[in-house]
Amino acid sequence: MSTAVDDRLTVEEFLAREWPRGTQLIDGHVVVSQPTPLHQHVVLEIGMALRLWTQSPTGRGTAILSLDVVYDTSVLAPDVLWFEEPLPLDTRRAEKAANLLVEVRSRSTWHYDLGRKRELYLEHGVPELWLVDTVGRRVIVHRSDGVWERHAEEDLISPQMPEFRATVGDLIPAL
Repeated sequence: MSTAVDDRLTVEEFLAREWPRGTQLIDGHVVVSQPTPLHQHVVLEIGMALRLWTQSPTGRGTAILSLDVVYDTSVLAPDVLWFEEPLPLDTRRAEKAANLLVEVRSRSTWHYDLGRKRELYLEHGVPELWLVDTVGRRVIVHRSDGVWERHAEEDLISPQMPEFRATVGDLIPAL
């Protein structure tokens, strides 16, 4: 379920309040989402795959679940983030740009992920964005050099993360 609040807020007003998990500010409008068990399962699978890679001999950086990212009049909360450099674990929001952002499909907010949120991420130079479609069991990968789709039987890789490899179907269960 997603609820959009009609009153517009500034980033400062939004950040000054306590909000339930999953609440975002998109172009000044508050959007509240309640993730489903499937969404949470896929987020954890991707987060664990990235975390395991960061701890491998070729891995580096910090993989973390949802953390506020401020862009213009928006405070977004991507489902998973990976930073090439270590991230202080006491940070309240992303004070530096993430190298990878992951958005997992929620029925109520997928239109934002494919629309305005994707636009904001790409406008602000996010090096890599994964839009994870749990219905189609695919990942839409956006990088500066193009856009690709990876399906259930295909591997998900990243030029930023040497030797990282995860099969899409292992991350997104068949229902």
